[in-house]
This record gives sequence, C-alpha cells and structure tokens, in this order.
Amino acid sequence: LSMALTTVLLLLLLLLLAVDGAHCVTHPRDVRVLKLLKGTIVSGGAALPPASCIASWDFAVDPCDAVFSDKFTCGIRCDAYAGNFSRVTEVALDSAAYSGDISAVDWNLPFLQNLDVSTNAFYGRMPASFSALIQLRRLSLSHNSLSGGLSDSVASLANLEELYLDNNFFTGGIPPNFGNLRTLKRLELQGNRLTGAFTDLGRLTGLNFLDASDNWLSGGLPASLPPSLVELVARNNGIEGEIGANLMPPSLQVLDLSHNKLSGSVPSDLFTHPGLEQLTLSFNELESVQIPDDYYMGLLSDRLVSADLSNNRIEGLLPGFMGLMPRLAALSLEENRFWGFIPPEYVMKIVINGPISGRTQFVRLLLGGNYLFGPIPGGFLELKPGSVDIRLGDNCLFRCPVRFFFCGGGPQKPSFQCRK
Repeated sequence: LSMALTTVLLLLLLLLLAVDGAHCVTHPRDVRVLKLLKGTIVSGGAALPPASCIASWDFAVDPCDAVFSDKFTCGIRCDAYAGNFSRVTEVALDSAAYSGDISAVDWNLPFLQNLDVSTNAFYGRMPASFSALIQLRRLSLSHNSLSGGLSDSVASLANLEELYLDNNFFTGGIPPNFGNLRTLKRLELQGNRLTGAFTDLGRLTGLNFLDASDNWLSGGLPASLPPSLVELVARNNGIEGEIGANLMPPSLQVLDLSHNKLSGSVPSDLFTHPGLEQLTLSFNELESVQIPDDYYMGLLSDRLVSADLSNNRIEGLLPGFMGLMPRLAALSLEENRFWGFIPPEYVMKIVINGPISGRTQFVRLLLGGNYLFGPIPGGFLELKPGSVDIRLGDNCLFRCPVRFFFCGGGPQKPSFQCRK
C-alpha cells in the first residue's frame, strides 16, 4: 500500500511540475523590445489613455503568460514557441494617439508576423532594424508622422504580403529593390511626398493592389506591371507621357490615373480589356480616343461599368462605340473639345436599352463643356427628371435651355465661340 501511495504522490508531483512548466515564458529579447516600445511612447510625453493597450502593459508579469489579462489587455499575441520560450507573433496597437520615435525601438522580433501601429502619432525614420522581422507578413504604419526615405530594410522582408505606408511624410523615390518583395499582395503608398518615377514593378508577380495616389511622382508609367494586378490607383501625381498599349494586365479591374499629366491617346485596348470595370483618366492632357478595330463585331468589353475621361483635351466626334458597350452605365466626357452630333448609340442606350435588350442603360451621361451641336435627340425630351443623370450644358446645341433637366451645367456657348 505504501508503495502504491508513494507512486501516486510521485505522479501528482510530476503533474504539478508539468502544469507549472506549461506557463508561457516570453523570450527575454521579445520582452526587451516590448519594454523599449512602451518606454519610447512614454518618453514621447503624451499621457497614456487609461483604457489603452500600452497603459495596461505591466512587466511585473510575463507578457505572453498574461495576454488578454488585466496586465496585458491587448496589443500582442504569442502564437509561436521556440525551445522553452514563447515568442511574440503580433504587435497590433490601438489608435490611442501614441507618440514617440519609432526608430528608437530595436525591432528584434524574429517570429513577428503582424506589426500594426497605424493611426497614431509616431514619428522618425523607418527603422533599419525592421530587417530583423524575417517572418513578417503584414506591416502597417499608416496615418502617422513618419518621415525620411523608404528604407531598404523593408525590401528584405521575403515573406511580406501587405505593406501599408500611406498617409505619412515619406520622401524620395520608391526603391527599386521593392521589386524583391515577391510575395507582396497589397502596397499602399498614398498620401506621402514621394518623388521620382515609378520603379519597375513587374517582378512583384503576386501584387493585387497598388495605391500611390497623392504624392509627387513624375515621369512615365512603369515599363511593366505585375500580371496579377487587380487595382491600380495613382491619382493626383505628376505622371506624364502616354499610356502604353497592352500595358494593363488581364487581371486588372480598376484603373485610376486621374489628376496627372498623361498625354496622347486613350488606348483602344482599354475598351476591349477582359477584366476592366472602372476606368478613370480625368484631369489629364489626353488628346484623342483610339477606336477599337471591328468593335461592331462584339469585341468590346462586357465588364466595363464606368468610364471617366472628363477634363482633358480630347478632340473629334464623340466615340459612338461606347454606346454599344453592354455594361457601361456611367460615362463622363465633360470639359473636352468634342464636337458634332450626339451619337444615336448614346440615345438608344438611354431610351431603348434595358432588361429587354439585355444591355445596361446609361444612368449617368455627362457631355457638358464641349462643342456639340445640332438638335436635342427626340428621345431625351420624353425623359423624366430623376430617371437618368444627363448633363449637356455649355455646348453649342440648338434649343437646350437650362429648364430642361438634361441641359443642366450652364447655358449653351455663345455663337461666336461655337463658330470658332
């Protein structure tokens, strides 16, 4: 009996030791990084909101052992283990106006997969120590006050899938070695002060989304684009030159290059593209629209829903083929130099098209600010206000008073301007 009792007691002791050893012990280097981060924020001078993540961090306990407790209510996760240590895999801070020099932290967290300090008030340059984040998949520095150039340290992160650097004060160009980020799927650079030409992004073979809007980029479009790109947004820059034919990959669905300095022609392949749904090229210096070959044989895109070519310098007759595009519902050609009659294809797309014809009707047709002439199409006179958004003002049309809802946008041009 005594032997059996001894065995039971020994098993209970071993079980207690196992349970005690099951507690997470955070790797000392990870703890040091977390302490540095909190110390940097505290030294920034701003008071920590009582309910914020960082305010709860109490290093009297082990961080990974206290995740989601009242000592570490939020901000970190520990989902990896190495040897006898638990490793930090996520640092995701709340938006609590945290301030401090982000480069003062030595980011030696080799198991970190997600770093998100967005929508705070961090400042300083992008840390060189980011290169130690060898397993990082997502980096979000959005909406802070970071400055300086885009660091090469980020370009070395071979596993990075999402990179958010938008709405800061970053300067300089897009580093060419960003092309090394072969696993990158999303890149957001908008709202900075980036300059220079687009770097060649063709090597980013997995990239789906790119936004470089609201910067100071110049030069031409990249020589090649990622074959997987779904959305390209680069509005409000100084990008110039022509849009190359067949530049856009077949996967592209959204293209917004508005408010730039693009010139030349709108390539015809944008209107036969197999995937493009939204095309926005307004506020550029474009001069013409290329008409697709054999467009009447049903080769036009059946995906394009919206096209905005307004506020350019496009001359000539209105491109009638756009009225034959099956799904095109919104077309803006305002503030150009078009002349001639309103094409019958446009009228039919408003008056005749619909569920019966299998074609989408125009719900928005903006043609104001051109030099269109001739009578108002008879079908327009039967339209009721609110049924469709049409603007024909500031043209040379015959009898198009502003009391007609579709003649909005200003009175017709005086005759001397029309003759000129």
